[in-house]
Amino acid sequence: MRIDAHQHFWIYNRERDAWITDDMQAIQRNFLPVDLSPLLKENLIDGAVAVQATQSLEETQFLVDLASMYALIKAVVGWVDLQADDIVEQLEKLSQFPIIKGFRHVVQGEEDPDFLMRPAFQRGIAALGKHQFTYDLLIHPRHYASTLACVKQFPAQRFVLDHMAKPNIRAKEFDEWAAFIQALAAYPNVYCKVSGLVTEADWLNWKIDDFQPYIQHVVTCFGKDRVMFGTDWPVCLVAASYADVMGVAAHSLTDFTEAERAAFWGGNAQQFYNF
Repeated sequence: MRIDAHQHFWIYNRERDAWITDDMQAIQRNFLPVDLSPLLKENLIDGAVAVQATQSLEETQFLVDLASMYALIKAVVGWVDLQADDIVEQLEKLSQFPIIKGFRHVVQGEEDPDFLMRPAFQRGIAALGKHQFTYDLLIHPRHYASTLACVKQFPAQRFVLDHMAKPNIRAKEFDEWAAFIQALAAYPNVYCKVSGLVTEADWLNWKIDDFQPYIQHVVTCFGKDRVMFGTDWPVCLVAASYADVMGVAAHSLTDFTEAERAAFWGGNAQQFYNF
């Protein structure tokens, strides 16, 4: 099964979705499964993991409801307030929906470099294990140290790094990011999504070779059994088409065996999210 391990749906609301700025006009509209379905078919993708874009329980329910109507959604990564006093009870309620495989917080939007190490947030991470929920790491460089500390604190928790930690490809920054990737990959409970890269490059003038040093480093560090493909559709549309994003990833698989390709395009995501 070929899986897009990272994409989003939303009914566009300019106030709520203020992160979609005016230079991102291409995605200032609704995006729903009926929009994604033909792209999956054209690119021989069998299904997708729907990841939260808004931090609310309503968003999580929205994705669960979509999944009940569209079989292309194989897993949901929702949002819950992991710092809530009643997080154990909230997770118990959410566990009634088998389609929910994990959760994410938009840590990249948190100015506190130690957000992931806040006692309340740590309590939330600790509560995920009872229901085998995963956690998606969405971070910026200021969170490198706390990310490593958090992952070290929870060796039994399954983590996946979104968008390869969003390296600044546009400015060709590499060394600090590369050192972080090497350190994070040393933890066997952490996977990495090869996703969201085109938006970190020059939107109008990127070249396919721009991405290769970054992807190759991730594959070298994590290995071919802990990397998975994702498009970050529809966010990717500000810089590239769905097929373009697939092409960027495919360009880096020259030394993959047939089995390793199958794992990259879907098998690893299925194993990580358990569907």
